[in-house]
Amino acid sequence: MQASEGITFTTGRHCSSRYTPIITLPNPSQSFDAHLSGLGLGGVRTVYRNLSVAPLYEHALARGEGKLGAAGQLVVETGKHTGRSPNDKFFVREPGSEMHIDWSVNKAIDAKVFDALLARVGEYLNGKDVYALDCYVGADPSYRLPVRIVTEYAWHSLFSRDLFIDTADHDENFSPEFTVVNVPLFEADPSRDGTASSTFILVNLARRMILIGGTRYAGETKKSVFTVMNYLMPLRNVLSMHCSANVGKAGDVAIFFGLSGTGKTTLSSDPHRPLIGDDEHGWSADGVFNFEGGCYAKMIKLRQEAEPEIWAASHRFGTVLENVVMDPQTRVLDVDDASLTENTRSAYPIDFLPNFVKSGMGGHPTTIVMLTADAFGVLPPIAKLSAEQAMYHFLSGYTAKVAGTERGVTGVQATFSTCFGAPFMVHHPTVYAKLLGERIAHHKVNCWLVNTGWTGGAYGVGSRMKIAYTRAMLNAAIDGRLADVTFEREPFFGLAIPAAVPDVPAEVLNPRNAWADKAAYDAQAKHLAGLFAQNFTRFTDHVSPDVRAVAITP
Repeated sequence: MQASEGITFTTGRHCSSRYTPIITLPNPSQSFDAHLSGLGLGGVRTVYRNLSVAPLYEHALARGEGKLGAAGQLVVETGKHTGRSPNDKFFVREPGSEMHIDWSVNKAIDAKVFDALLARVGEYLNGKDVYALDCYVGADPSYRLPVRIVTEYAWHSLFSRDLFIDTADHDENFSPEFTVVNVPLFEADPSRDGTASSTFILVNLARRMILIGGTRYAGETKKSVFTVMNYLMPLRNVLSMHCSANVGKAGDVAIFFGLSGTGKTTLSSDPHRPLIGDDEHGWSADGVFNFEGGCYAKMIKLRQEAEPEIWAASHRFGTVLENVVMDPQTRVLDVDDASLTENTRSAYPIDFLPNFVKSGMGGHPTTIVMLTADAFGVLPPIAKLSAEQAMYHFLSGYTAKVAGTERGVTGVQATFSTCFGAPFMVHHPTVYAKLLGERIAHHKVNCWLVNTGWTGGAYGVGSRMKIAYTRAMLNAAIDGRLADVTFEREPFFGLAIPAAVPDVPAEVLNPRNAWADKAAYDAQAKHLAGLFAQNFTRFTDHVSPDVRAVAITP
């Protein structure tokens, strides 16, 4: 244990070694305790720095932050916040970044508000213990971001250790280019602090800081860091993507775009294709690289027989489970219990999976899959997209929510999240779309739209597409077995549907054929086409004539 300027800190596991700086720091050799003092955190008591998994367990359990699951997991509850709080996320408006930020969707806050709230957080942490983790975001050394995460929860530090890149040979002179300060138990006073509520997620690109408080949901840390990468990477001509990625024996990389609930994590976990990453990636001039070092899988109604790799990773020491209900006596999980939330989560290092790419990097994709869970039951289970259609669906980012998945959702609700990750995109969506279009054209990438949602009728009438069929269709598309298949054009969305796919019944492929009431299908398809058209009006003035030509019309 070492002491300096009234701060005590202990050291444990250290992260990495070499990196190419993205931001030039004014004082790159600044010591650890001087760095905290510079943030206004000089009054903290003990800083537990880079602790390994076992000590973090000990601290979390001793402090009553969580409980031990039957298989050795750390099981925690996040209270009233069981997901992100998008209305509480703000960017500090400042000259260096304001010209790049899309202010039509991102909310601004004054630098004075940030500084005052940070000072209050510093006062709150006086005399308290904190946990600090030094880690990296970005597997490619040319683009990785050194990040320091400071939090008052031991389990938040373990969560970050699971999710971000942990390299064991880091020295004492780690220089973070971004710092996250997360105080889940500190609540803002909106009338005093200028926030929208007691919860706040504030991104200050000038000070290279993220300040989070008033929420115990650890996903805010993960997604805030992703947001920063979404700002930094396009400025370096790197496409940042909310997607999973895997690679075949021949080095053929496939990426999977998709919103929550579409099967992105599940479908990219393939025993025959090592996983590059399950959620966030960059696509540079050299290929694809994972931003993270772990996975954040949904647990609700998880089945061991359907998803054995995720199941195994979620049942071992080192994994953090958020809001997963378990038997109070046996501590066995009840993954079907949604009494706390539908958004139950498992956070674990990627090396908990049996089949992954250790470097976190791959070549240029040969296949792009855009996933949707269409609860209206009218989109085909698989369709071939032209480059222009891929751009259209990337900007649309469609899926559907059904009753019970989120508070206040009843029936079927269409969701359009541009770039399949609108809450995390900082630049205008067309910045990301342009980068994607250039790469599709240059590398001649095959693009597919895959519907993992309903067939034979809408939600409540039809049935969910069998995962075995979806996997068979994906495998055939990625392996090139659909290259010479005949395609038919359906009339509502202009999509090319394969006439046959190995191991998939022919009647499944055309969604209209799966409906008993064809007139009802036509009406539902026309309704969804209208929703697509209405959503895309905000992009028509920003895309090329070729993309406008393939736009869906009601």
